[in-house]
Amino acid sequence: MYLKTFILYVALLLPFCGSGQSIYDTSIRPADAMPGKYVPQLKGKRVALVINQTSKVGNVSLLDLLRNSEVNVVRIFVPEHGFRGKEYAGANIESSIDSATRLPVISLYGKHKKPTPEDLADVDVVVYDLQDVGVRFYTYISTLQYVMEACAQNHRQLMILDRPNPNGFYVDGPVLDTAYRSFVGMQPIPVVYGMTCGEYARMLVGEQWCANAADVNLVVMKCANYTHAKKYELPVAPSPNLRTMAAVYAYPSLCLFEGTVVSVGRGTDMPFQQYGSPAFDSMKYPYSFTPRSGEGAKSPPHEGKVCYGEITGRTAEDVLQRIDDRLCIDWLLRAYTNYPDKEHFFNAFFIKLSGSTELQDEMKENVPEFAIRTKWQPALSRFKSIRKKYLLYE
Repeated sequence: MYLKTFILYVALLLPFCGSGQSIYDTSIRPADAMPGKYVPQLKGKRVALVINQTSKVGNVSLLDLLRNSEVNVVRIFVPEHGFRGKEYAGANIESSIDSATRLPVISLYGKHKKPTPEDLADVDVVVYDLQDVGVRFYTYISTLQYVMEACAQNHRQLMILDRPNPNGFYVDGPVLDTAYRSFVGMQPIPVVYGMTCGEYARMLVGEQWCANAADVNLVVMKCANYTHAKKYELPVAPSPNLRTMAAVYAYPSLCLFEGTVVSVGRGTDMPFQQYGSPAFDSMKYPYSFTPRSGEGAKSPPHEGKVCYGEITGRTAEDVLQRIDDRLCIDWLLRAYTNYPDKEHFFNAFFIKLSGSTELQDEMKENVPEFAIRTKWQPALSRFKSIRKKYLLYE
């Protein structure tokens, strides 16, 4: 057993596979890549894991690493997209039994978003290890908050194995009006908030933004060699439609289209790298794609119809140049201007994604982009002052 664990630990020293592109810093290590720092703290305890397909240490799942290190794992919790990260957005995730380990796998998506006292009855510590993308409406941080609250209410320790934020190099976008809280936006933060999960959890506690904040027993295991200025290439896709770094970088801007009638390429080979609609004029938008049902995209918008639109970048460098360290609303504003039936452009989800009624109202009133951005600045400045108190990395 000790030889097997030693071999696993040696394997962790190997670098994650990457594209070799110079924009990425390959010296960065997520906290779970340093098991010598956290495994001893878990020995002799009953451990629950909040994990999915991203929870890998090199090529080894965190679950296997801990079990082979003789850590007593008793339960698995999973977020949106499920244990293997293949379920489409919004899909109902059922609880189950893992066929390999016979451990209970409890879904924290759907009606059961928060661990119950029964879920935690035989647990001493919950370990959270999910790769987030640093965007307010990406639901892993909402799951994190509910897990924190459950741990506080049931007097369980929460250990976060911190991971780099691939969009952590900037802060931008409208700040959520808490009158419009939902599972895709629970706190008054901008669309792109520039924090790791560990930093974000510290803010929830410090600002008392989660229930029973004073009772949260939080331990954050830090990443190595990470700063917010560095670019980190994700070794595993965090969800079915964020398959490339180009999509990860475009996602904060393009996801706002999910609150409209415009497709973001779900059901194609480049989701979140393009947008389009059958209603756009093909003369203005000569680029086109046709969505089809497939893995991660059940009955996608405009399925089987030719959508005319724009590709936002084929490579990560393309997208980074387009966004220029900011939330790019150019695509959204241009699409609204060119959409023929503006009365039916938005759906009810847009307000939840944008965080208030303001952006929708401004677009309907043809407010210029610079004026929209100017209006964001006071709330962004307030948030940045709060954020600064909880940063663990430069």
